Amino acid sequence: MTGLTTNRQAVPVDALDLRLITATQSGLPLVPRPYHAIAEQIGLSVEEVMARLTRMLETGAIRRIGLVPNHYALGYRANGMSVWDVADDRVVELGEQIGSLVFVSHCYVRPRCLPLWPYNLFAMLHGKSREEVTAYAEEIRALLGEACGASDILYSRGILKKTGLRIT
Repeated sequence: MTGLTTNRQAVPVDALDLRLITATQSGLPLVPRPYHAIAEQIGLSVEEVMARLTRMLETGAIRRIGLVPNHYALGYRANGMSVWDVADDRVVELGEQIGSLVFVSHCYVRPRCLPLWPYNLFAMLHGKSREEVTAYAEEIRALLGEACGASDILYSRGILKKTGLRIT
């Protein structure tokens, strides 16, 4: 799980960082020591690969290194983006709590687009049924309490994207 994502400032990366990002953006090699394989591929030591990845994570140049599961193949057919109208003075604090819930795959804050879109907090929920996702949303509503106004769940109809940004 990734926690809360807010808008970030651009972070400079050098040519070696870009080579490392390009080498890993389609996934790590399926070998016993993937970071060693990446290091060999781009001509760096494994210590340098790890140090660069750690630095890019800490500075926000990359957000995470993680598994991207196919939820449908795992039986999670009711995938819904829950959207919440949360008091602006509490949205980051509460968003961090929601982002740490085991059933939330990602959570982020975005600006409202009033009057049509009052929601400023988004949390992706995955369940085997809509009833399960609704129960998760009720847990979030209880956690938000009086800081929450309106909410909704926007259900997926299929997998639209399973990759991040690609640098070519």
